[in-house]
Amino acid sequence: MRSELLVAATWCVASSQVALGNDNDREFTDDFPIEDCNFVARGGNPFFDLTPGRQLYLSNQQCVAEGECDELEELWITALAETRNVVIGDGGRKREITTRVVEEKETADGELVEISRNFFATCRPSNDVYYFGEEVDIYEDGEIVSHEGEWLAGRDQAKPGIIMPDSGFLIGSRYYQELAPGVALDRAEHVEIDLKIQTPAGSFRDCIQVTETTPLEPGDESTKRYCPHIGLIADDDLLLQAVYEPKEDARKVVLAEGLEPPTH
Repeated sequence: MRSELLVAATWCVASSQVALGNDNDREFTDDFPIEDCNFVARGGNPFFDLTPGRQLYLSNQQCVAEGECDELEELWITALAETRNVVIGDGGRKREITTRVVEEKETADGELVEISRNFFATCRPSNDVYYFGEEVDIYEDGEIVSHEGEWLAGRDQAKPGIIMPDSGFLIGSRYYQELAPGVALDRAEHVEIDLKIQTPAGSFRDCIQVTETTPLEPGDESTKRYCPHIGLIADDDLLLQAVYEPKEDARKVVLAEGLEPPTH
């Protein structure tokens, strides 16, 4: 966590509103130095790890126990061994990027709600993690009913966004995570740093908070918190319950007391 930085990364100051539309006075960056990146499908940074086999498990069981949530929501985030090649335009030429596939599986009261396969890659040498698109399956009663929100950089004017910067995490920074006009335009604003946070998986420090919005749904807002060397630890009411670290012969498991490891 480098909260003492005085200068943001280059992309923090290059921005545009014209094509995307913006319902705020201050702009969100949508122009990133992709041409300077040597992309790799591994690594990541302290707040967003792309190590294959690594899994985070979050749920809102605390919210349910307190009577403030009606249904038990669970989320498994797994960096798969699988990669996906994405072809983008870069300076007038085609460029093929190998990305890491990260699966997100969501359930509500045990029923499958959504599975998304997200495509990320690390920009070297900055270690900013870029977002290249996602495949989405939305479920009802065990059947796929929609693919709403799918997008892929290089198609239909979609471009890569940044899901998590490394050294450029400065209060007030605003940027697009998804750049698929009319389909997916999630954007992030850095709002807090140096947080101490308690979750069922443990106590964490030097954490950061991001507010996410989209011009496609004005007024909607979500809050995410990330901690160094852990990653996402809170997504609105969802709190981190466990981290599963891949090892050669075994996995190191961080669990709340009495919690059984998820089988998903």
